[in-house]
Amino acid sequence: MSLVKFNNRNRLFPWNNASLKDLLSTDTFFNDDFFTEDGLMPAMNIKEHETDFEIEFAAPGFSKEDFEVSIEDNVLFVKGEKKLEREENEKDFMRREFNYSAFNRSIKLPTTANLEEEIKATYKKGILNLRINKLEASKTAPKKLIEVN
Repeated sequence: MSLVKFNNRNRLFPWNNASLKDLLSTDTFFNDDFFTEDGLMPAMNIKEHETDFEIEFAAPGFSKEDFEVSIEDNVLFVKGEKKLEREENEKDFMRREFNYSAFNRSIKLPTTANLEEEIKATYKKGILNLRINKLEASKTAPKKLIEVN
């Protein structure tokens, strides 16, 4: 009988040790600012209902005027941009703060999305909600049982 060494450490982590070493050994890992464009995207939920698609973006701190939503070539584009400038003056002290938040997301819509009808967009409590109706033909027929003879 022979013994084989079994390394079970990788089951504890979603990455293997070799991948982690490669990541940490690159110079760009420590030079990146960690706040890339991709890192600042809002979380998104996509739900498919019987008659429509519902897409939600978590974008707190924005107002409805800060969004630009468009569709081109069956691709949904959602852009959010918020600029805030604040200035405080006291006797010998002046403080000025700039704040800028922006994101861009694009989603390829399914062919069953009805882009001819009105698309509803609402923004409440930090959630941008879009509803896109489905085409009539995309409704599924009820299940039909077929008897086998």
